[in-house]
Amino acid sequence: MADANPEISAMSFEDALRALEQVVRQLESGEVPLDASIDLYERGEALRQHCQKRLDAAQARIEKIVQGPDGSAQGTVPLDADG
Repeated sequence: MADANPEISAMSFEDALRALEQVVRQLESGEVPLDASIDLYERGEALRQHCQKRLDAAQARIEKIVQGPDGSAQGTVPLDADG
């Protein structure tokens, strides 16, 4: 969905997260008409997917580089590995 909305796909992670938080606040207020709530929910889902995509890309980049004691790359480990 995020790719279908160029406005969202161009957002930074931080901007998308702020927009998602705003959508959640609006939906939680209960003051939005039903049709608008559905539109907000769809936007929220697109924002969530965009944020997840950005997080997944960041994790993949982090997994690529693990530095040894001398600062040189020594291999890869998963982001959530102990150690």
